[in-house]
Amino acid sequence: QSQLVESGGGLVQPGGSLTLSCTASGFTLDSYTVGWFRQAPGKEREGVSCIRSGERGGSTDYGDSVKGRFTVSRDNAKNTVYLQMNHLTPEDTGVYHCAATQTWYYCSVSANYDYRGQGTQVTVSS
Repeated sequence: QSQLVESGGGLVQPGGSLTLSCTASGFTLDSYTVGWFRQAPGKEREGVSCIRSGERGGSTDYGDSVKGRFTVSRDNAKNTVYLQMNHLTPEDTGVYHCAATQTWYYCSVSANYDYRGQGTQVTVSS
């Protein structure tokens, strides 16, 4: 069964760091553009980052609220995309999930994706 699974969420203090993983099984993740998204209670889903497929050059984009603090990367040997999150604030709290597409160049929140993970909770609190 082909799927995406996120991991690495948890509770962290403000100013701390977390690394989320998005691991694919049943397909080669490097052939897909992968977006990270988050949703906090009562708020709309927000695009966090985007990393394009190897075929599309692997370029990255970030949401304005995370630029300079978050870094998205791939480990093709592990079929995984990572989201390194530094200098976390309470505003980063939410459910983070990844999604993969072979169709879209940009990681739009509203686009249809070939695969979506179930999400992992990130809570930033003292």
